Amino acid sequence: SVVKAVPGFAVLTNLALNMPGSILFSEAVAVNVLAGATGSASGGMSIALSALGPKYAEMAAGNTGVLEALHRIASISSGGLDTLPWNGTVVMLFALSGVSYKKGYLHVAMETVILPLLSLIPVFLYYSLTH
Repeated sequence: SVVKAVPGFAVLTNLALNMPGSILFSEAVAVNVLAGATGSASGGMSIALSALGPKYAEMAAGNTGVLEALHRIASISSGGLDTLPWNGTVVMLFALSGVSYKKGYLHVAMETVILPLLSLIPVFLYYSLTH
């Protein structure tokens, strides 16, 4: 993909794979950043998992609990930064409704960025206590 060809992608990949802490947190950051960069939840998750998935699976060392957690974390994380102001749906929403970004984006961000990111906290807690 075009995103993988950008020099910064190698930097992101290296940072994600060498991030201290849990691979679950590393994956969440990588998927969120790529979803935000592409403006697409499915695009960010697809790129992150195609590039980093095999390495995360190797790091999980066959632990099916961690593999299941990686799947869930990727799915939830993809919905965090995907609706930044340049997301096509957000652009269309404001264009069609006539609402300005200044007036409307805080509400969109709260519902589609802040709350999904906060929803990762109990997931991290659950998996850190059970795996």
